[in-house]
Amino acid sequence: MLPLPFTPEWRSARERQKRARVMVDVLQHEPDGADAQWLADAAANGDLDHARWELRYARAAIGLLVAQRDALDDRTAAELSAVLLERMRQDPRIATDRADLAERQFNERLLAYREAMQLRGGTVKSADRMGRCLLAFASDGARTAGSPLAYAIELLERYAEEVAAALRATYGEASLPEDVKPSVVRRP
Repeated sequence: MLPLPFTPEWRSARERQKRARVMVDVLQHEPDGADAQWLADAAANGDLDHARWELRYARAAIGLLVAQRDALDDRTAAELSAVLLERMRQDPRIATDRADLAERQFNERLLAYREAMQLRGGTVKSADRMGRCLLAFASDGARTAGSPLAYAIELLERYAEEVAAALRATYGEASLPEDVKPSVVRRP
């Protein structure tokens, strides 16, 4: 059932869509030129366009994962994903006949970053695995250790911090009294 116009539910849904669009603007922030050049040199065989696309994909994927992890409402990540998909389909940088390919590429990256972030155990930390994902997607033959890996980790951590800060600014921050455990809080 669709909410009737001007009801509290309708206004709430409209406000959530507005916030999702604001957050997707953050997720689609164009990569810094120096970062794109670094990735092109470090892993993409000098291909600056490919490096930019990998950074765009990485930022959006990291953003959705951070929203899934940190958002106050379980609907947030799904709402962001829907707006992001809509924007990808309208992106003038993506040829109409390549829209499905771009969506598949993004989904591959999202899955890889999710796995890297969530995998526990072993000797390799999740930040290392995520940095290796960025370098591997940028180039099939990329060296995934050493100084390129250190900067890849730093870059992805920066993306995650920026998205987390934007989430708090856009949706608010959880606040509980110090003597109340989050697991005790229940919705009415």
